[in-house]
Amino acid sequence: MDVKNSSMISEFVLLGLTSTWELEIFFFCIFLLAYAAIMAGNLLIVIMVTCDSHLHSKPMYFLLGNLSFLDMSISTITTPKMITDFLREKKTISLWGCMAQMFFLHFLGGSEMTLLIVMAVDRYIAICKPLHYTSIMSRRVLVGSVLLSWAVGFVHTMSQMVFTVTLPFCGPNVVDDIFCDLPLVIKLACTETYVLELLVIADSGLLSFTCFTLLLISYTVILVTVRRGSSGGLSRALSTLSAHITVVTLFFGPCIFIYTWPFSSLSMDKFLSVFYSVITPLLNPIIYTLRNQEMKSAMSRVRTQHTSSIHTF
Repeated sequence: MDVKNSSMISEFVLLGLTSTWELEIFFFCIFLLAYAAIMAGNLLIVIMVTCDSHLHSKPMYFLLGNLSFLDMSISTITTPKMITDFLREKKTISLWGCMAQMFFLHFLGGSEMTLLIVMAVDRYIAICKPLHYTSIMSRRVLVGSVLLSWAVGFVHTMSQMVFTVTLPFCGPNVVDDIFCDLPLVIKLACTETYVLELLVIADSGLLSFTCFTLLLISYTVILVTVRRGSSGGLSRALSTLSAHITVVTLFFGPCIFIYTWPFSSLSMDKFLSVFYSVITPLLNPIIYTLRNQEMKSAMSRVRTQHTSSIHTF
């Protein structure tokens, strides 16, 4: 037993995006700026939703604030580590640090998928049942929906991690990715993991596919319902839904691709990892702020209030 314990590895080696020093410096600058933009953009949305009284009465922005918080969290789990690794010759992460990274990635990722469904339901009620919108989407319903999304994410990650943390790792410890990717880490275990690999693929793939299908159905029903009304109603609906549909496509496209693509490609896996942890959290606040007039108005109001308070003092 002592011999077995002494042979257990205590860390994993992450190969990252490249081993070329010039490219690592280039990527360091690019991803440092990207992470700063991610934090600034999503934090701006959270602040606007929190500080602007006009947005408090609109349930969509409460959900949008939670989406931005999840985006910041997902990026923070992976991006700072990736940025600092660009300056290190040996890129390592502790065994339990790797487990924590995988736990929170699947926890927050599952929560975000579910939250996007809640946002689709919110848009359906707002567009198709506008007279009952405020009564249906009450504060209690909103908080309950957000808590449900977190609960789904927790069940999703626990259903995989409860088996992963008990695996023995005593052999190879090299993960060819920018962070601890669950399917890649499982393959390094010193035991048969075929069933667990199938479980991970089925669990994550089924959750992604189910959520994406429900979202597709929801937005289709909205457009069909509005189409039966006026052409002006369709135009307003398309304007309202365009940002949501774009975000959904950006989030679920790479996620489904990772778990359903039949051909394994390490370069494609790394690209999708970067897309999922950096590009999507970066684009979400851009989409919602640049295409949303109410958000622009809220920023203008907060800026005016801040300027007025400075002049007062």
